[in-house]
Amino acid sequence: MNIEKKLDNPVWNSLQETHKNHAVTYDEVAFYHPSYCPFGGFIKSHDVMNSMNAYSQLVDSFYIVGEKPLFSNELTLHNNLICHQMVLKKTIDVAINEEIVELTTEAQKAALFDLVNLVQPGYFNDKTADLGSYFGIYKAGKLVAVTGERMKMNEFTEVSAVVTHPEHTGKGYAKQLIKQTTTHIFNQNKTPYLHVAASNIGAIKLYEKLGFTTRRKISFWHFKTR
Repeated sequence: MNIEKKLDNPVWNSLQETHKNHAVTYDEVAFYHPSYCPFGGFIKSHDVMNSMNAYSQLVDSFYIVGEKPLFSNELTLHNNLICHQMVLKKTIDVAINEEIVELTTEAQKAALFDLVNLVQPGYFNDKTADLGSYFGIYKAGKLVAVTGERMKMNEFTEVSAVVTHPEHTGKGYAKQLIKQTTTHIFNQNKTPYLHVAASNIGAIKLYEKLGFTTRRKISFWHFKTR
């Protein structure tokens, strides 16, 4: 088996492997518990409708990552966020000049939650920070830039929450945090990968400069309860 094929179904495979303790599973559909993140994945589409309806009782909205699922009229397909799935094969050649802190305390995680939801609302929930290691840069006692790990399989870890406060962009913080996070992943003998909206050309160019290559495009199907 080509191990990289696991990335075609990242939520399902993460919840069968490293993150299996965070799964809410209905038949052949697996979702992250909503306190961690609102993502689901499946392997048999004929089982999806009832499972999606059941999970929708726990959340206002959620994403199915990968193939388009069959869904009932109890749900509304809000949009299809098409992303580049990008993989990194070697260590990034970037100097780390800033002090980077691993965010482990409750106060640090609260600041992480606030910053990510300021810049990228809707993806980072109460316990998302517990899915992996997150790192940040502080200025004048304020958390201004972060990056960390989200979905995890045995061989792959997703880089996520590449976020800089709008007042602190353009200073190279993201590059240094991505270097820190991906080195941390490589040191676990895993391969880093990430998802970035296909419309976010600037971010895609940054990731390409750092050595990421686009493996494929993948859909995040966003559903809302009626």
